[in-house]
Amino acid sequence: MPSQSPEDAQITRLIREDWGRLLSTLTDFGGDLALAEDCLQDAVVAALQAWPTTGLPDAPDAWLITTARRKAIDRLRRARTQADKAGAVALWHWQHAPEAEELQTLPDKRLELIFTCCHPALDEKSRVALTLRSVGGLTTAEIAAAFLDKKETMGIRLTRAKKKIAAAGIRFRLPDPEDLPDRVDGVLKVLYLIFNEGHRGSSDQLMRTDLAEEAIRLGRILTTCLPDHLEAKGLLALMLLTDARRLTRKGPGGAFTPLEQQARARWDRGKIHQGKALVEQVLKAGPPGVYALQAAISALHAEAPDFASTDWTQIVALYDLLWKLQPNPVVLVNCAVAQSYATNPSTALKQLEATGAGQHLQTYQPYHACRADLLARQGRLEEAIIAYDRAIALTEAPEEVAFLKARKALCAFVE
Repeated sequence: MPSQSPEDAQITRLIREDWGRLLSTLTDFGGDLALAEDCLQDAVVAALQAWPTTGLPDAPDAWLITTARRKAIDRLRRARTQADKAGAVALWHWQHAPEAEELQTLPDKRLELIFTCCHPALDEKSRVALTLRSVGGLTTAEIAAAFLDKKETMGIRLTRAKKKIAAAGIRFRLPDPEDLPDRVDGVLKVLYLIFNEGHRGSSDQLMRTDLAEEAIRLGRILTTCLPDHLEAKGLLALMLLTDARRLTRKGPGGAFTPLEQQARARWDRGKIHQGKALVEQVLKAGPPGVYALQAAISALHAEAPDFASTDWTQIVALYDLLWKLQPNPVVLVNCAVAQSYATNPSTALKQLEATGAGQHLQTYQPYHACRADLLARQGRLEEAIIAYDRAIALTEAPEEVAFLKARKALCAFVE
């Protein structure tokens, strides 16, 4: 494959690294996300046509901003009518936006863009998709692939989301102080959904590293914009510590590898160091939230030299705190696993079945996988096989299916 020209490489870098900053600056000029994005795309096309001949400008980002601004002015002039007061106001805003020489350093309006994309007026899937497109710079095709949608279908979703922002009169600004906590929680949820979809996707791929990496990048942007927000730091720490084990989750042939069998020497020590540092900052600053507690648990796993040396008692204590803040099936199952090593599988199974009693867990795959493991470790092999069959039936990723079948086979072999 031929290497990229310097001009194409610069365009690629700008789109990947600075798309959100460029788009947020343009949106701040005119308050119209859809128009800003269309004109930025036009500016990119213009750069691809011009830069190979003229060479890279001294300030490529300012060049793109100015070109996009001029294209917005041209569009608004063509569309304006005498009675179109809103169009006249929009044109005035674009015309009075800063010139290129004033933009050698771009203002950072990405936080406003993040809050716009994650506005509660949009449905959850649209929030995720719009954040990936507008802040992350992913293409419509990339986002569609992440959701297993058609490109055209995702394009329609993104267009509708931008139209809804305009129709609802959602302003491009930070939330009011009294609304900020709830709105930040919504943003963190979107980033966590993106990361989970990448780390443990709902499709037949065990991991989609592009989405996991994008969530971490967006998390870094958010903590830069909100340096004093503890849960934002907690989420970034959690993603870093989880992603540090990425390369060891698959063994030879792509087989799923559980935590106890992972080669810890291959864990990313750089990400672990960054994650642990963030955890320490958050825990020293005040009572931890749900992301910070999960990050603290991940940090304990990361610092243990081997599986047997894990501080399971401390992990159980952290899960107990997490359960008080977020009593859900994920916490329940993970706490049972930790309890089985801190005490014994029998105690953990009793706790799991007592706390998790109810039909709502009958379709939750991790519950059955955990229960099967606890039964097998007690020698209750016939019951374990039944539980493994239930877990296998609820599993989509082929690697995990193969892992569970292998565990079930061990039960049958011992029997």
